[in-house]
Amino acid sequence: MSQTHVSTVVKGSFGYLDPEYYRRQQLTDKSDVYSFGVVLFETRCARPPVIQNLPKKQVSLAHWGPICCQRGTLDQIIDPYLPGDQIAPECLKKFGEIAESCVSDEAIDRPTMSDVVWSLEFALQLQETAEKNNDGMKKVRKSEVKEVVFTDDEIFSRSSEQVSTSGITLSSNSDR
Repeated sequence: MSQTHVSTVVKGSFGYLDPEYYRRQQLTDKSDVYSFGVVLFETRCARPPVIQNLPKKQVSLAHWGPICCQRGTLDQIIDPYLPGDQIAPECLKKFGEIAESCVSDEAIDRPTMSDVVWSLEFALQLQETAEKNNDGMKKVRKSEVKEVVFTDDEIFSRSSEQVSTSGITLSSNSDR
């Protein structure tokens, strides 16, 4: 009878690996949650999980993201090319809380993946509710705003006409 030994070596990119794995050499379901938390921060910040030439606190996104969440400055590290000013503040706060809980150093403090999914769905509902409460209008970056100029004659010549844009109805009243 032959005996075989199978050895597995955990492979992965530095910055995604659960810190508890380094201490205990054991992967768990919560190890995946940790890695997913790093990915959540990446989706908003558009940066790799580790950048060696940054100040010490900012080198690891898994360390820097939670610091920004606790300070209430997560909006300041969001990728400027993402439509960050379209994210409802309560949605961004919830998103940060989720990501922060995922990258907790201790596995016992991390949520389960099903809790993460539920929380992300809740964050999406917060965003959708905020958009509905703003009459479906999203905030627009100043760089996207184009100036539209009408003369008084153009505005008042449409006495019975109504113009609707982005949920706002403009009308002129000929009775005035």
